[in-house]
Amino acid sequence: MTDITRADGRSVDQLRPITIERGWSKQAEGSALISFGNTKVLCTASFTNGVPRWLTGKGKGWITAEYAMLPRATNDRNDRESVKGKVGGRTHEISRLIGRALRAVVDTKALGENTIVIDCDVLQADGGTRTAAITGAYVALADAIEWGRGKKFIGQKAQVLFDSVSAVSVGIIDGEPMLDLAYVEDVRAETDMNVVVTGRGLFVEVQGTAEGAPFDKRELDALLELGVNGCAELRDIQTAALAGEATA
Repeated sequence: MTDITRADGRSVDQLRPITIERGWSKQAEGSALISFGNTKVLCTASFTNGVPRWLTGKGKGWITAEYAMLPRATNDRNDRESVKGKVGGRTHEISRLIGRALRAVVDTKALGENTIVIDCDVLQADGGTRTAAITGAYVALADAIEWGRGKKFIGQKAQVLFDSVSAVSVGIIDGEPMLDLAYVEDVRAETDMNVVVTGRGLFVEVQGTAEGAPFDKRELDALLELGVNGCAELRDIQTAALAGEATA
């Protein structure tokens, strides 16, 4: 990597300061307030004993997610989508992405006929809201599963989670691949990519677009390497949070 210093003082392969405040919501079965720098997302997991009608009797559980951005999460106030009367395409896309990412590391048979809904609400946006949501949602999900185990809705020895999952943004700015883009970087990136990776380093999803000049395989490989390494760091932060250690 080069010795380029970014606007906030980070190196090109450095994450923003990451914190996870586990158990932020006292009402939810699992919760985590996650910060990627100035991006802050509250992830809450709600556990229900039972499944949607289409899954009843199949011996499997269900994990799903909903994403939303508070009206003043950005510089200008946006109307709530409930007031607009419909959910936007971006919101649908991110909700489905979070759900897919979580289900990639869940054994739904081990979960039993239980449903966990993850709500990811963006309190403050400064780039990477979907990646922060996925990373925080995993922690909230893990706690909700243990809540269900404690209530005997899940078997004591059932291995519901067989891996962890996290996500991070990467991009090319002025020809240089960079990790974990803040908003001021994201808006001027020539290539913008979100990488979702399991704790073992396996890809769940890669979303990449050339916003300006097309990128070649060498640049793609560099971006993926940054993403995998960044997610490995996020995995360790998640592990520390679930162990009750400070994550600042």
